[in-house]
Amino acid sequence: MESSFYSSDELKRIPFRKIGENVLISRKCSLYSPGEISIGDHVRIDDFCILSGNITMGSYIHISAYTALYGKFGILLEDFTTLSARVLVFSQNDDYSGSYMTNPMVPEHLRNVKGGTVTLKKFSIVGAGSMIMPGVTVQTGGAVGAMSLVTRDVNEWSIFAGIPAVFKKIRNQDLKDLACKIK
Repeated sequence: MESSFYSSDELKRIPFRKIGENVLISRKCSLYSPGEISIGDHVRIDDFCILSGNITMGSYIHISAYTALYGKFGILLEDFTTLSARVLVFSQNDDYSGSYMTNPMVPEHLRNVKGGTVTLKKFSIVGAGSMIMPGVTVQTGGAVGAMSLVTRDVNEWSIFAGIPAVFKKIRNQDLKDLACKIK
């Protein structure tokens, strides 16, 4: 019986920029431009995820089902980050003003795509159904509540939630000690 995840031999044949050890990627995940994707150790990417563009992942990362990472201007996921189901991360955005055309099938000179790197620092988590917009940094230990729209940076060890996401409370830092116990 075939596993629902690619084998390590199959992963080595995909032309990633870098692929680490103990990586589990669903066979139902869509990978666009894998040469721009770097994956650390102990990473799991579940069914129906989309990874496109310049994406760099550290180690001990989980990307849950139906999550999409659009990395035209770069996405960085540091160690111990988690993206819950149906999270959308955009490093680019079309201009909706009506002064430009939108969609990738229109010639580039008629479009005005802008963006910025999205960074999720160590120990950050993004709740189910949330959307992260271009240029946002979720600082170390930052948490985003489910169904949130993140348009500005999330502070260190803070929980943000809502549309738009705003500060709710300080997050416990015990997980730093737990990470030290991983061998």
